[in-house]
This record gives sequence, C-alpha cells and structure tokens, in this order.
Amino acid sequence: MHGQLEYIDPMDWRQFLLAVNKLADNFNYGTDKSPFLGSGVEYVQSRRYEYGDPVRSIDWRVTARTGKVFVKEFETPKQMPCYLMMDTSASMLVSSQSRCKYATGLHIAGGLAFACLERVSPVGLQTTGCNDYRVEPSLSKDQVMQWLHHLRRYTVTQETVLGRRLSELCARLKNRTLIIVISDLHEPAALNALKIAAQLHDLVVLQLRDPGERQISGTGFFRAREPETGREFVTHGLRDWIDHDSMAQELKRRRIDHLLIDIDQPFAHKIRWFFKSRGILGNGAR
Repeated sequence: MHGQLEYIDPMDWRQFLLAVNKLADNFNYGTDKSPFLGSGVEYVQSRRYEYGDPVRSIDWRVTARTGKVFVKEFETPKQMPCYLMMDTSASMLVSSQSRCKYATGLHIAGGLAFACLERVSPVGLQTTGCNDYRVEPSLSKDQVMQWLHHLRRYTVTQETVLGRRLSELCARLKNRTLIIVISDLHEPAALNALKIAAQLHDLVVLQLRDPGERQISGTGFFRAREPETGREFVTHGLRDWIDHDSMAQELKRRRIDHLLIDIDQPFAHKIRWFFKSRGILGNGAR
C-alpha cells in the first residue's frame, strides 16, 4: 500500500463510548465482581467435567479414583493485569463491509478494557503494527479512553509485526499477565511467539475474519494486492492463501486458546461465553 491511508471511525465519540460500554456490560453479564476462578496458579478445587472445558484442565488423579471426568479450577488473582494487543496493520482495514476488521477489533478492545476495569484488573495496550504504541496497564478509565480516542483516527499503512511485538512484551513482563491478541493473523510467522507466550502467560487470540475472506474459496483466478506491502500477485480461490481453519487447528495443536470472529455476524455473546468457559471474565461456576 503506497501513500497514507487513515482510518476514521464513522461514529461520533459519544456514540462510540455508548457502544463500547454496552459491549462491556454484555461481556460482564451474568458474572459477579468477586475474585474469580480461572487458569491461575493456585489450585482451588476439582469439579465434574462439562462440555467445553479444556482437556488440559482435567484432574487425572480424581478422574482415575472416581471413574468420572473431573477438571481442576485455579484461583486467578483479581488484579491480574491485562494487555490488549491490537492489530493496526493494513490488512485490518481492507473490508467488504461498511465496518472493517479494524473498527470491529477496536470496539472489542474497548469493551474488554472496560470489562477488566469493572473487575478491578489493570489494563494496558500494545499495538502490533510497525509503529509502536504502548500504554502500561492501569486502573484509569481516562487512560483507556485516551488510547481508544487515539486509535479511532489512525494511519493504517503498517505491516504486521505481531510476533516481534509479542516477544518484546513477554521479555518486559515480570509477572503472569493476561494477554489478549486481537488480529486477523495475517502473519503466520507469529505462531512461534504465540506458543512461547502461551507457556508463560494467560494468552487468548481473537481472530477477526471478513466475509470476503470466506467467499474467496472456490473462485477462479484473480489479481490481488497485499495491503501491507503493496505487492501485487495473481492467485485463485482454490489456493488456501487465507486458510483460517488451518490456522485454528495449528493454534489448537499448540494449546493456544483461540476464537474466530466473523465481523458480519453477532459476536458479543460468543466472546462472553468463550471467556466464561475459560474462567477469566467469569467466576468459573457452572
């Protein structure tokens, strides 16, 4: 992509804040604000396995003794800091919809940030484009509003450097942190960095997909341009050059929690139940 392409959120600031706060309320719906259970380090109890529980949480000792599948629950510190890693690369702006992946991702980031503050969890930001923009975690709602306002008008002509930014972040962190990556994952090379981060911290990947990326499959030959580098090439829909299913399988194989979000479909309830099943934003009770 050559020249300057700027994203400007079509909603005014008041409408944007109302939408983000509504999203945060949706994420927190049905949960309390007490210390909650999650994937922390202090064992609390074991309970019967329910559909959707991760296999890695199975309590094999209790399962073997009772003959029924049980999973372990751990206590997560209430003030566990959270870093939102927002993809600001050019591919996030290209869209077949009136609202692009970048706009959807920014709303999700704002909703998650306000939801974390409601749970007294410090929240910060790290962008994953070439232009490094970072905000340290805090409990300040004003700080969250400042970086949201900054990202609502943003030059999106950057290449994805998710892997590098994630490695740099992990090198700085001294304590276990919740890291939420919001990206279209157009950088396959980031998989190794994601795997390492998942071993050190509580990592979640929210992958955004435009309907145009779903519809490419099965088409004939066409000319395309890579939005982050400007490179033009000829390809066809029979080639899995955007293979979300393979990416999801690879993340699962590397034991990375992942949710694919289609931006043309309702997503608030999917995100809420996804986090609740992990025990991060919910209290872990079933």
